[in-house]
Amino acid sequence: QVQLVESGGGLVQAGGSLRLSCAASGRTFSDYAMAWFRQAPGKEREFVATINWSGFSLSYANSVKGRFTISRDNAENTLYLQMTSLKPEDTAVYYCAAVKKVAYGRTSYGDYEYFGQGTQVTVSS
Repeated sequence: QVQLVESGGGLVQAGGSLRLSCAASGRTFSDYAMAWFRQAPGKEREFVATINWSGFSLSYANSVKGRFTISRDNAENTLYLQMTSLKPEDTAVYYCAAVKKVAYGRTSYGDYEYFGQGTQVTVSS
């Protein structure tokens, strides 16, 4: 089992920045590709970004490309999401997710094996 705990969410004004963290435990962190998803009220959960086991391959949803940066620290067993130029439409609960590293590149929430409990991000206009 992999346990994932997100933190760093909060309320920020449009144009501001936040950094989310996801602390992993239970299994070898570098055995997993990681991702961020988000879910706004009344909407489907959507893919935000993913990173391979080493951190050298990244992929982003078009809606966040150029504004968000996914990264990981395998020594600290932590995944990050740096969010800049935030917009009200970024308001959502953000979830981190893990899948075995051979499955890197998946963008469907159902393809991931482990998920955190989520952290709320609210962007005011």
